[in-house]
Formats: sequence, C-alpha cells, structure tokens
Amino acid sequence: MRIQERTGAGNNRAAAPVQPTTGERLPAPPRERKPALAALAVLLILVGALGATTLVLRAGERVEVVKVTGDIQAGESVGDNVDPVLVADDAGINYVKWTQIDALKKLKAKSKIYAGTLVIGEMFAAGNDLPAGKAVVGLSLKEGQYPLGIEGGDTVAAYLVGNSGSSSSSDDEANTSGAPIVADAVVNSVPADKSDSTISSTTKRITVTVDVSDAAALARAAAANQVALVKVPGN
Repeated sequence: MRIQERTGAGNNRAAAPVQPTTGERLPAPPRERKPALAALAVLLILVGALGATTLVLRAGERVEVVKVTGDIQAGESVGDNVDPVLVADDAGINYVKWTQIDALKKLKAKSKIYAGTLVIGEMFAAGNDLPAGKAVVGLSLKEGQYPLGIEGGDTVAAYLVGNSGSSSSSDDEANTSGAPIVADAVVNSVPADKSDSTISSTTKRITVTVDVSDAAALARAAAANQVALVKVPGN
C-alpha cells in the first residue's frame, strides 16, 4: 500500500506544465534629432522648385524676330525675303525684332546670308560702309564671262579679254602677259537666275569689291565689255 501511494504522488507532480522563459529586449537608443539638416533639406527642395518654375516662365517669354526666307547676297538688302518667327527671348543675342523690319530693309548684308537664318544686328550695315581703300565696281557679263555657280562672297580674278584695240597700253600689257586686271576681287552680289526686263536673261549684273587702285582699270575694261571672271581660292 505504501508503494502505490508514492507512485500516485509522483504522477501528480509530473503533470505540472513547464512555462518557457522569454529573453529580455535591449532598450533602443534614443533617436538623435538634427533640426538644422531637416531645415536645409526643405530649403533645397524649395529652391529647386523655384528654379524650375523660373525656367518654365522664361521659356514662355517669346519675342517675334526676323528670319530670312531666301539667300541674301553680300551688299543686298533683305527685301521681301523675310518672315516673322517666335523665339525664346535671350538678352545675349542681338536679334532683329520684327518691329524693326523697315529699318532693316535700308541696310545691306555684310556677307552672304542663307535662307532660314535668324537675323542678328551684326549681319547688316549701311550701304556705304566700305573698308578703307576699297571700291565697288559693277559688271554686266554674258555667259562665258563668269563661272557657273558664282555667288556672293566668292573670290574672283578679273581678266582682260576680247579686242584690246580700245584699251590702254597698260591693259594691253596685262592682256598679253596673262596677268589679271584684278587678282582677288570679292563678289558682292549676283542676281538670281531669272529673266531681266532691261538686259538679256543670259547676262548677269555682278558687283565686286576691289582695291581703289584697280577700280579704274576694271571699270574701263567692263565698259568695253572685255572682262571675264575666274573663280580663285579665297583668302
């Protein structure tokens, strides 16, 4: 009887459940607050937003300027070869405003201007704005007296051709020696390839800039229709 009682008592003690123990959590370090950095970040965001807004507003500030619609030769005015076009305003570029078109038409191109070019003030000058020591001579030349494709800005040499009976002795000497009247004339203007009501369609009125010392001989030969132009490499 005693053995049974001890066994029963042991069974009662074994039935008690064992509770697991949980580990203790370490305390988290307090966060370090940096109000200065937070304020700087907010400031940078605001500055970036303001800059983007300014760029958008400036992109919307457009002005009406002059655009060339046809090639303009050196020494010519724009005439009617112009159209207005809107561009973003830029204080660093001297655009010619469309409101200035009447004044622009009174000026002459300093060099050849191609179609599609936006006009700036430095491209034009008064018609009599010639460099010191230079003169402009007009030539009326037939086919064969000028090279095909000649255009403003080209450098040409002018030779004496044809009957030299009416020319001076100095011109005769230049003709027989093969030396040009002018070695490096610059073409100012060449008319478009279309009929002219005053001269035949095969004749071109070409103006060239030469040294003053060569102007008389070239004009004299041009009056006698004894000039031929040859395109040469420019300086």
